[in-house]
Amino acid sequence: MKVRINILLVFLLLSLMSCGVSKSLKDVPDVSSYNQQIPKREKISDSSFITEKGYLTKNKFGQWEMYVSGDPYQIGLNTGSLTQELFEEQEHAFLSKVDELVPSRFKQYLLRKMLAWYNRKMYLHVPEEFKSEILGVSKYAADAYDYVADDYLRILYFHSAHDIGHALQDLMLVGCSSFAAWGNKTEDGKLIIGRNFDFYAGDPFAKNKIIAFVKPSNGYPFMSVTWAGMMGVVSGMNNQGLTVTINAGKSDIPWVAKTPISILTREILQYASNIEEAIAIAKKRHVFVSESIFIGSDKDNRAITIEVSPNNFGVYDLENSNQLICSNHFQSEAYANDEKNTKHKAESHSQYRYQRMEELLNETPKLTPEIAVHMLRNKEGLDDTSIGYGNEKAINQLLAHHGIVFKPAERLVWVSSNPYQLGEFVAYNLNTIFNEAPKNKQAEPLNNLALTIEEDPFQYTQAYMDYEAYRILSRQVEKAISNNEQLVPIILEELQKLNPEYWQAYYLVGKYNYEKKYYRAALNAFEKAKTKEITTVPDQEQIDLYIKKIKRKLNE
Repeated sequence: MKVRINILLVFLLLSLMSCGVSKSLKDVPDVSSYNQQIPKREKISDSSFITEKGYLTKNKFGQWEMYVSGDPYQIGLNTGSLTQELFEEQEHAFLSKVDELVPSRFKQYLLRKMLAWYNRKMYLHVPEEFKSEILGVSKYAADAYDYVADDYLRILYFHSAHDIGHALQDLMLVGCSSFAAWGNKTEDGKLIIGRNFDFYAGDPFAKNKIIAFVKPSNGYPFMSVTWAGMMGVVSGMNNQGLTVTINAGKSDIPWVAKTPISILTREILQYASNIEEAIAIAKKRHVFVSESIFIGSDKDNRAITIEVSPNNFGVYDLENSNQLICSNHFQSEAYANDEKNTKHKAESHSQYRYQRMEELLNETPKLTPEIAVHMLRNKEGLDDTSIGYGNEKAINQLLAHHGIVFKPAERLVWVSSNPYQLGEFVAYNLNTIFNEAPKNKQAEPLNNLALTIEEDPFQYTQAYMDYEAYRILSRQVEKAISNNEQLVPIILEELQKLNPEYWQAYYLVGKYNYEKKYYRAALNAFEKAKTKEITTVPDQEQIDLYIKKIKRKLNE
């Protein structure tokens, strides 16, 4: 359930606050061999900025587009200079919640101590060039958070947010869905990849997504969908036609931070041109959570998944197939007898989404970018059943940070604009961009309007407006349950009417009534929830437990 996000934020925010405790000189990279010139930023408008080695502009779809080039330190400095206001907003979205989520100063102190110990060795597992970029970005961090920790370490540990969110208390916060087709499953036989990045860390977090185009002094130029302060990669493609996306797997809570997944995928994107090279890079690094790294390759004209975890490594490669699907469980032989993976596959929503993607691909004779976008926006369950808006069993859970489609052979990528995957999928051509971007002195948008895929009309329907209202009202009910507040009955009735096919609406009503000792009303709500498509086996067991308790109380 998405209420778990509060736990992630507490862990992430306090891990950032712990940075200062572990600071030492050996944490900071030596950048003396790099260009030390401080970039001068020129403001063209409120939404366009340029430096000597880059620029940032906001396009008509509300996306930020950024181009930077140079050595690692210069990439960091220019990125920091261009995005400093955006990074300030991003930090504020996280750090302003500390007191709200953990009001106890003593508990904050204890967690900071524990997390300082936890993060103590991360710097040993991050390549120097990426630490140098992070150091450059940190030069533009806001003064408002100096009391929290040193700017450099604060941003370095920010890169473990994705990993921590996947590991802590099984917080999937995510239901990332990816698929690929090639050969006789696409119109021209060329590889097409679609993916939703369902990492939800609050609405403000997804507000200012950045489409970054980076031309490093070493390695391949690449693009990625990111946010201010983030130098790692969660979705991207390089100019060799190699793509990288990530899907969380089942993880234990790690005892020590090592290489963040987003840093590993950044290294793959910058230095690999084919599948073999991507695998070789992945084998070099020690990660601290379990993750499927979905690799697409123009040179190989197929996709694979590299499945990494702290104690295992596998590759899922269907050489005799023409499609690949990935949700949040492992598929390679290396994990065939992995008990945690087997249990997760059986109890989570991962297998259900896998089957739904398989169902949609089987219904599609030839995949195109437009059909891939349509699949990423699909809100229904198996056999097109209504399972409620926001259900994590859906491919489109109406919470994605972004959806993205790649056509590597043509170096084309489509990135969704807000809200979620419902806005236009804006097209970009890497060949054109990396040829023309350095000459763009007026920070003109980089997107290709002619190839952009139109918005989803669903966002203008009453059903969508009801869902947005449901999200607000569900948080109000969750807060009332947590704080033992009284609600008027009409609020509970409205919650169910706004999203009538979603099991969670009835679960929240049942839980509220149970806490208030309105047992008959609670029983009715829980039994109604059982008639809907419940997300996971633990959720189902929780409802069954409530029903058992209520029946016992009613019979006393």
